[in-house]
Amino acid sequence: MQKSWGLGLAAVAVALSLTACAPSSGGASATPTETKQLTVVVHDSFNVSQPLLDRFKAETGYTVSIAKSGDAGGMTNKLILTKDAPLGDAVYGIDNTFAGRALAGDILEPYESPNYPKNTPDLSADTSERLTPIDFGDVCVNADKQWFAAKKVAVPATLDDLAKPEYKDLLVVENPASSSPGMAFLAATVGAKGADGYLDYWGQLKSNGVKVAKDWETAYNTEFSGSSGKGSRPLVVSYATSPAYEVPDGGGQPPTEALLQTCFRQVEYAGVLKGAKNPVGAQKFIDWMLSADVQADIPEQMYMYPAVRDTKLPEAWQKYAPLAEKPWTVPARDLSNNRDSWIAAWTAKVVG
Repeated sequence: MQKSWGLGLAAVAVALSLTACAPSSGGASATPTETKQLTVVVHDSFNVSQPLLDRFKAETGYTVSIAKSGDAGGMTNKLILTKDAPLGDAVYGIDNTFAGRALAGDILEPYESPNYPKNTPDLSADTSERLTPIDFGDVCVNADKQWFAAKKVAVPATLDDLAKPEYKDLLVVENPASSSPGMAFLAATVGAKGADGYLDYWGQLKSNGVKVAKDWETAYNTEFSGSSGKGSRPLVVSYATSPAYEVPDGGGQPPTEALLQTCFRQVEYAGVLKGAKNPVGAQKFIDWMLSADVQADIPEQMYMYPAVRDTKLPEAWQKYAPLAEKPWTVPARDLSNNRDSWIAAWTAKVVG
């Protein structure tokens, strides 16, 4: 997830544990061990309320280090490259566009949390219980309503609309090679147009002046004309929840909206890293992430829907953060098997 909204964990020590841990011999998992140190590898947008983290530390007695390691893709790649000397005990933030790579890389131990709800099979990565769903959300094109109103141009609705002449030079997207929402939007186009048609669609977008930014922060906060952005592009790939956080102080309508016919559903997972020094602590961290208090904290802190679906949502979400009724989907196996070739073909077509 690439949603750095100026929030951080200033009070949390960020540390990388680079001490090598020998993997279990014979291919079987050793009896889980517990230490006083817990290192959690996360993407850069991880954020929970400090009192909740302090309570977790107090209840477990752990010294907790949060190791921020880039976006979901960069983090997953680091974990695979360092699997023989794990960077930590637990990981949070591997998403469904990179889940296949994490599973194929064999960097995770199975764990079934007692806190995980059984009514969410649509969020599961596979049946191995190595990745536990924590939250989810829809990656969608967002529009600057005020720009369109001022120009007296209709807000587009569909992926096909984005390629029409009236929307030339209006869209900014993130590079799927370096951004998880960029990869999610690429997957949306594969889901919509098929593996045989998505490149033709991107050719139309390129001809229509699509701009590519390296990450969400640049796209949303620099190139986008809405929100705090000062750019010239009134269409940007972001999240269905983004408009809820654009509601003016004191209430009123947000100046942006999500185009719900352009969405791909992103799921974020936590897991126990193979070779962890504190796998018991990693399991406790996953249980904590699924606890009622943390699940209720996720919408306000990380702008995602909690995996525990009976969790109470912020009031503004009822009006301004609806999920797509029919998001575009791509089977996890297809994402795993084809992601690299799709990105390479996209790069050749769009970036050159």
